[in-house]
Amino acid sequence: MKIDFEKYTDGLVPAIIQDDTTGKVLMLGFMNEAAVAKTQESQKVTFFSRSKNRLWTKGEESGNFLLLKDIRVDCDNDTLLIKATPQGPTCHTGADTCWNEKNDSDNFLLQLEQIIADRKNNPSDKSYTSSLFAKGINKIAQKVGEEAVEIVIEAKDDNKDLFLGEAADLLFHYLILLQAKDFSLQDVIEVLKQRHSAAVK
Repeated sequence: MKIDFEKYTDGLVPAIIQDDTTGKVLMLGFMNEAAVAKTQESQKVTFFSRSKNRLWTKGEESGNFLLLKDIRVDCDNDTLLIKATPQGPTCHTGADTCWNEKNDSDNFLLQLEQIIADRKNNPSDKSYTSSLFAKGINKIAQKVGEEAVEIVIEAKDDNKDLFLGEAADLLFHYLILLQAKDFSLQDVIEVLKQRHSAAVK
């Protein structure tokens, strides 16, 4: 990766920060060579603050770090695209993004995963999902098995609504199981991508 820090007189290049999961643009900052190096070393996005006149790691005061996932440079080698996982709101105002947007994905499955993760991390007595997490991995795995059997049974009939209902139940409980094991649907997708790449070689 060759970054042209000399293109601008202050040695800073723009860095666009994008949520690695949702694809939302979170903020814009500036980096010099030292900021890029520290970002790569610490795995936390670090800028050069023009107001503070020093390196500044996002979240160093608030705890809302941006955990590095990927750094890319554009075709002119003078602008960075940084994909990261935010640990809380990105904007100093408390908003998810510096454009006051909700950091939600247009992909409903990703939204559902976030809801399930919240039920795991912030349990509620009124939540069915929280109650499953409280009962432990064996109960969650059992529910996935039960739903798998039920969809097989419905697959043998021609009732569209019942079949789709069981398909939704299976997918929902499967997402809970992934969260219980500290994995995400994206982890499974990566495995499928690797298998596909190996198959087409």
